[in-house]
Amino acid sequence: MTAANLPADDRLIVALDVPNVVTGLELTDRIGDAVSFYKIGLGMLTGGGLALANELKQEHGKRIFLDMKFFDIPATVEAAVRGIAQFDLDFLTVHGDPHVVRAAKEGAAGSNLKILGVTILTAMDRADLDASMIVPGDMAQIVTERASRAFDAGADGVIASPHEAAMIRALPNAAGRLIVTPGVRPEGSAANDQKRIATPAEAVRGGADHIVVGRPVWAATDPAAAAAAIVRELASA
Repeated sequence: MTAANLPADDRLIVALDVPNVVTGLELTDRIGDAVSFYKIGLGMLTGGGLALANELKQEHGKRIFLDMKFFDIPATVEAAVRGIAQFDLDFLTVHGDPHVVRAAKEGAAGSNLKILGVTILTAMDRADLDASMIVPGDMAQIVTERASRAFDAGADGVIASPHEAAMIRALPNAAGRLIVTPGVRPEGSAANDQKRIATPAEAVRGGADHIVVGRPVWAATDPAAAAAAIVRELASA
């Protein structure tokens, strides 16, 4: 068995950070069976992201994480999530503020869509929080507290950097909840726009259920082999 055709591992979610459906389909065709779970975010929304999500889910049997990071008044969030829930996707992000999470769970009622609350974006550090006038204090403590409040509001899981995964996993109300970690970079990869990063093995050992990897896979000369290398690392962890 070659590196490119190792069995896929659902713990690896590949971010399709490409501009449109055509490019996304070309990329997923190149990757083939090496990846079973994809993330589609705001960057592709106007490029047919929902259409791509549906095609990958319904015609290719892939799991789909729709990364919309909804934040609005409860009625608007509930309506938006209800619209998304009809597409039978797997994960959807909203900001982890309790009123947003509660509204999203109302919108997802009756579906299998899991609501993930964003704690603090992995591209942010303490200086960014200060510039945004967010409460002072240790970054990890703030992320962990936001995760706890999201869980109390009904979130099925949270988005947090690998640096906070272990602290979140130790929360009493984290039992049975998902921790999904962006900011994951295989050994030797550039950090790019991420500031709180770790390797795939470090993230899983810290308590992450799923890791999100984008550029190190889709920008690789052989994306399938790059994904398979991450799967091997996850297996060793």
